[in-house]
Amino acid sequence: MIKILELLENIAPLVEKTMLGQMGQVVSGMLVSTGRLTMLGLSRWTEKGGSYRTIQRLYQSVIPWKGIQWLFFRKRLWKAEDEYIIAGDEVVVSKAGKETYGLDRFFSGIQQQVIPGLSFFALSLVNVREEKSYPLQVTQTVKSAEEKAASKANAQAKKAKKTAEKKKPGRPKGSKNKDKQEVVLNPELLRIQKALKSLLETVGTAIPLQYVALDGHFGNYPSALMVRQEKLHLISKMRWDAALFAAFAGEDSGSGQQPKYSDKIVVPQMDAKYRKETTTEDRICTEIYQGQFYNKEFAFPLNVVIIRKTNLDTQAQAHVILFSTDLTQAYDKIIKFYTLRFQIEFNFRDAKQHWGLEDFMNVSETAVTNAANLAFFMVNLSAALLQPFRLQNPDYSILDLKAHYRGHRYVCETIKMLAEKPDAILLDAIFQRIARLGAIHPVVDSSASP
Repeated sequence: MIKILELLENIAPLVEKTMLGQMGQVVSGMLVSTGRLTMLGLSRWTEKGGSYRTIQRLYQSVIPWKGIQWLFFRKRLWKAEDEYIIAGDEVVVSKAGKETYGLDRFFSGIQQQVIPGLSFFALSLVNVREEKSYPLQVTQTVKSAEEKAASKANAQAKKAKKTAEKKKPGRPKGSKNKDKQEVVLNPELLRIQKALKSLLETVGTAIPLQYVALDGHFGNYPSALMVRQEKLHLISKMRWDAALFAAFAGEDSGSGQQPKYSDKIVVPQMDAKYRKETTTEDRICTEIYQGQFYNKEFAFPLNVVIIRKTNLDTQAQAHVILFSTDLTQAYDKIIKFYTLRFQIEFNFRDAKQHWGLEDFMNVSETAVTNAANLAFFMVNLSAALLQPFRLQNPDYSILDLKAHYRGHRYVCETIKMLAEKPDAILLDAIFQRIARLGAIHPVVDSSASP
């Protein structure tokens, strides 16, 4: 398939010719396969030369995925005139057995419970104009024995605290103030910081990056400090009941320490001076407020955006609290950038549903790393393959892409059996007709032949 090989030529400076050929076999197999994307499943769909042993050798090779993802993105997907932000999130893959490298118990957001499996933390660049995410770095979460023991002890302590008698109100006698600047990052944040630093070193000065969008799990001071240490700004979400305070604006009494906080912000009774926008649709009133507020867990003020919705019929209210460590950022930018964080979830969906992230059965460290990174590389490769088709039909999907390549594979195998090859016009008509079988949004484009 010439188109696939042309795309893979973009990463040729980083891989050997033999490995490039192996990757071509695996990629073509993924594009035409209808079953689970295991090494055995791929070997049944690859063309001549793509045996099971060939695929196994690729999965057992050390591949420079970090450089491959960046080089392919820069040559095929990067728009120099567009703005980009970093998005990060964890994806959990369910796995059985006992021998798989990194196998542990992780919380699955889809199943809403702790499951045995593997966890990967992905960092992607999100094109703000296109609203598309391109994963560039995937790091497997492997907990050390000390981290597991600490996590278990912490869980037991929380359980004991719940069953213990209610403690006396107020501050414990003899307790001292804590220096908020002296924060020890936990192992999770240290892993993410290391991955973030690696991504920034890879990108260098090619793309100006300022913001990192993370979900509400990271809406705390240690996470914000971790991002700020890398000279970036964090955009995240706080708990709905987070305590916010305006800065003290009263007169100095002249004695004692100057107060830092004013009255607590009560979201249902927000001061109109913080209101930035009000809209009403379907009897739902949406009000957006912005201000520089303090949270006592943070050592610095935050640029906070509160989105409050009110049902005009029942007067029921709900709100979310977003924040940015950039005090000059506009409220609409904070909302948009946090919303764009969700684009990485579509990367996870495609990697699991179409590119084998949920299917692989490898157990060694190298093979697991290659299987996961290959799935995310296919997310970017498929984005490049979809570009000519979406010029005709913006709804053209990965399912349509796989139907297209599978149809061409069937035609190629059938033509090999003919005594005489059809003329070019008839051959192109056959390709187009068969390639549309099974497609949801078919297009006619002979120039997009693989």
